[in-house]
Amino acid sequence: MPPERNGIACAGNWIVDRVKIIDRLPGKGMLGNILSETLGSGGAPFNVLVDLAKMGAGFPLSGLGVTGRDSGADFIRSICLPLKIDISGLVILENMATSYTDVMTDAETRIRIFYHYRGANARFAPEHVHLNKLHSRIFHLGYLLLLDGMDQPDPDCGTVAAKLLKNVQEAGMKTSVDVVSEESDRFHKIVPAALPYTNYLILNEIEAGRTTGIKVRDGKGKLIPKGIVDSVDKLFKLGKMELVAVHMPEGVYLKTRDGKKYSQGSLDVPKNYIKGTVGAGDAFCAGMLYGLHEGWDAEKTLSLGSCAAAACLSRPGATDGLLSLNKLIELEDRFPQSDPPVPV
Repeated sequence: MPPERNGIACAGNWIVDRVKIIDRLPGKGMLGNILSETLGSGGAPFNVLVDLAKMGAGFPLSGLGVTGRDSGADFIRSICLPLKIDISGLVILENMATSYTDVMTDAETRIRIFYHYRGANARFAPEHVHLNKLHSRIFHLGYLLLLDGMDQPDPDCGTVAAKLLKNVQEAGMKTSVDVVSEESDRFHKIVPAALPYTNYLILNEIEAGRTTGIKVRDGKGKLIPKGIVDSVDKLFKLGKMELVAVHMPEGVYLKTRDGKKYSQGSLDVPKNYIKGTVGAGDAFCAGMLYGLHEGWDAEKTLSLGSCAAAACLSRPGATDGLLSLNKLIELEDRFPQSDPPVPV
């Protein structure tokens, strides 16, 4: 009898974030001043695994992906190894550079602009994932739309990523998927292919709206609750998910396959608490995956996701603000919860 599956494996984009706080986002041809710079984790697997480790996850954490043989890969190892994250599944590609992103964050508004170098991540392919060596319970893949090899067409499943997710499910693991936010019309071409092979779909409101073609914010940026509901309903028609969770600055809306709906507001943290928003989506995802792995109910799982996202906001880097599980949960007592963004 095979061993019982345990732990979370995260695959996809391994990125070194160069987080720069600047005095303003300059216009074309104008100057902005860098006030500070920090190195940090970036990309779905790197961020989520570090977040889970900082929570004190009592189950195995495994990373899969590709890097170069360079200082970026050295940085990844320097973060993961002390946290006991198994990165034996990271493959070094010779003559390729580890991916990085320059994250430009306006010091006052906290609006971010990302300048990304794909590097080795563009070569990540199913051949780098050895399913026979994985004993994880959950396999998280991210980000769709930022993995060139995985976003390529596949004659059987639509995309290479979809084929990989199908194989992961057949190996006995639950699959989780996240998407990157970008200005493009590729969402409806690439994301739906993965959904028939996805158990847990965790994405933000912009990604949900662009995948489904449904408007989720009005011209002034105000949330359209009906648009969120309609987007989630359409996503279910495109796939076979057990749940879809859409997170947004206002909170989160979740619906399960059997029709149960949940909505929670985000923690109402003061403006001076927020030092950056990089990684907040991955922090929410990490909290969700923790709860799903442990079999928690939806409300408790959503609460941990919201607390993790709030903790992330306290530091400029994507994972620097994460805390142990008990300290994360205490944030609910420290900060009030805002009103649910979507009526249920």
